[in-house]
Amino acid sequence: MEKAMIGKTRRAANASTARKSCAACGCANTEVFYRQKGVPVHSVLLMETKEEAQNFRRGDIALAFCERCGFISNAAYDPSLQRYSPKCEESQGFSPTFSKFSRTLAEGLVSRYKLRNKEIMEIGCGKGEFLNLLCELGENTGVGFDPAYSAGWDSRQGDRVRFVSDFYSDKYAEVGADLIVCKMTLEHVGRPGELLSAIRSSAGKRPGSALFFQVPDTTRVLYELAFWDIYYEHCSYYSTYSLRSLLSRCGFLVTDVKKDYDGQYIICEARPGDVSVPEALAGRQELESLKFAVRYFAENNAQKISIWKKKLKDFHSTGYRTVLWGSGSKAAAFLTTLGITDEVGFVVDINPYRQGTFVAGTGHEIVGPSFLRDYKPDAVIAVNPVYRDEIRLELASLAIEPALITL
Repeated sequence: MEKAMIGKTRRAANASTARKSCAACGCANTEVFYRQKGVPVHSVLLMETKEEAQNFRRGDIALAFCERCGFISNAAYDPSLQRYSPKCEESQGFSPTFSKFSRTLAEGLVSRYKLRNKEIMEIGCGKGEFLNLLCELGENTGVGFDPAYSAGWDSRQGDRVRFVSDFYSDKYAEVGADLIVCKMTLEHVGRPGELLSAIRSSAGKRPGSALFFQVPDTTRVLYELAFWDIYYEHCSYYSTYSLRSLLSRCGFLVTDVKKDYDGQYIICEARPGDVSVPEALAGRQELESLKFAVRYFAENNAQKISIWKKKLKDFHSTGYRTVLWGSGSKAAAFLTTLGITDEVGFVVDINPYRQGTFVAGTGHEIVGPSFLRDYKPDAVIAVNPVYRDEIRLELASLAIEPALITL
């Protein structure tokens, strides 16, 4: 976290005392602690030209913390600015590291819930990779909901799996399932209670239904001052405490919650229940720790941003060729927050669907790893440290030896 380099300031950078009702519990005791103006409203939507990327629609971020339930949301979020469509390309499945993690998750769910010849529903299924995997492993049938689904992208299961190119809502509440998956989706929902109410209605129609949730862990983001993990598409931010509280408030009984993927994700399993007092599910100490993390981020994020700006400018002034590895949301947030242009030459991605397009907001061109063989960068910045070893092997296969730096 570079704590030794980051001094404690007495005033929160970009902070405000403005208050707005919490989108999770309705409490009025929320406070904005981080602001950013003019960020791209999508960061994984494919941009065909540099001009399109640089002129792409923008919105504001104003992160507000609820002192009652611990929920953090973007108080400036406006869903009307966004257009989720098949042009969104968010797949991480080309990474061996991620694919191994995903398969382990799927195998665990199939085993724990005896998912053999069962029905599975995934809300926010993306291109359907995880749903297809669950159905493949247990010979299950499935239905996935996502407005960004692209037909034909992954059709391994044929007629066994169907997809609905739409947001899941209460109009689909009659669709029941033995397992309901909501993976990396709740953070994209501005009013999560409405979605969870629809899910609760659907889960109640199938005795024994189980639910699986996965969201980014915001506590890690706050303590690591990971400003690159804050972007417009993520309008809701969760800790283990706030996620348990929200699920309980919406009629779910949490059966297990843990962190995984090098502490980046919160994984939560639940079932329909009647618990209605979320504060009883976790000690006050956890909420106090979250409050401290919010203060720490508010007091120190500006200096972390300054450190990275200086580092990249110094690289550039010495003639270093610097590239980012990973072109998704983290890269877009990193570049736009820093206001970086020529200091980074290119952005690298192993996903062939993203190669040849441009990063929303800054217009950096996205290239494949083979491009580096001739470009010969001096420094490669990995936007996600979990892929460090994977990237190092790829660089070795290209017979180049740049400095490998991780965020």
